[in-house]
Amino acid sequence: MSGGESDKICNVGSSTKSDDGVCEVIGQLQNMSTADKDNNNISICANCGKEGANNTCNKCMKVKYCNAVCKKVHKKKHKKDCEEHIRLATEKHNEELRIAAELHEEKIFEEPPSQHGDCPICFLRIPNLNTGWKYQTCCGKIICSGCIHAPVYDNQGNLVKKLCPFCRVPTPTSKEEIIEMMKKRMEKDDPIAIYNLGCDYFHGTNGYPQDLTKALELFHRAGELGHAMAYSIIGYAYHCGRGVKRDSKKASYYYELAAMAGNVTARYNLGANEDVAGNMDRAIKHYMIAARGGLSLSTKRIKELYTDGTVTKECYTKALKVYQEYLEEIKSKQRDEAAAADEEDRYY
Repeated sequence: MSGGESDKICNVGSSTKSDDGVCEVIGQLQNMSTADKDNNNISICANCGKEGANNTCNKCMKVKYCNAVCKKVHKKKHKKDCEEHIRLATEKHNEELRIAAELHEEKIFEEPPSQHGDCPICFLRIPNLNTGWKYQTCCGKIICSGCIHAPVYDNQGNLVKKLCPFCRVPTPTSKEEIIEMMKKRMEKDDPIAIYNLGCDYFHGTNGYPQDLTKALELFHRAGELGHAMAYSIIGYAYHCGRGVKRDSKKASYYYELAAMAGNVTARYNLGANEDVAGNMDRAIKHYMIAARGGLSLSTKRIKELYTDGTVTKECYTKALKVYQEYLEEIKSKQRDEAAAADEEDRYY
């Protein structure tokens, strides 16, 4: 910017030789705006009309008075308007609650994402059953049982063992190595690593003392980072009173967070709660979503409800259909071979 141009710039409210008139007008406009704003904020007593009223009606909170005396004098005259203000405010509040409830209802029953997504190697959906996948502490990836079981080759085509099928880092051979890798994953805010440490504190395993408070802190952190299972176990903690006071409302709240993120166990628990309460329409919706997510327990429960006449044949047939769709998404030859070789690799 040249010197000539900079000379034309002035601070609001100040004056320069080159722009005295412009700056003066700007300053006047700004002062007028401030004055108008102050006038609009002046409170007038509803009884005597004096300015500076700061004693508000305790019921409707809409009118102000100089003091308690003016409020008492004006009480009868204000009563009808006060009741109308309260009525309108109540209607508005109830309408807001109704809309919020409808939006929540839509959101809770939306088709959730797959809890673990797809395997980064075979690109098939990760099975829901925890024996159908494995978390790799080296790279933080969840890999399906089939790709874990499959042989790994080097760049020359030679068969190698004990390497991560994704990042090719040697598989840890001791608990100490696993703990060290887990710490590195936690430093990167890996939600599964944080959740796993929470489980160690929750159960007192892998050399960690049982500390439910510490465990729940880690579960909250993992949940905030996107791990649905963490919210599910927090819901379980509130349901059973593990480390916290039993609270069914908080349990349902965390089950909902987990279910909306794809956790089928939390989804089933929501269905079971509605089932017990006799809200069968809602229960069936939860059970159906859990069945679509791969929880066979949900199809079994719907079968029981069909057997005792609570649900129709069409409903039971639909449950079987959505569960079959899930199986078609997760089945593969490699996963079948892994399951045949070791029962611990069973994936459905």
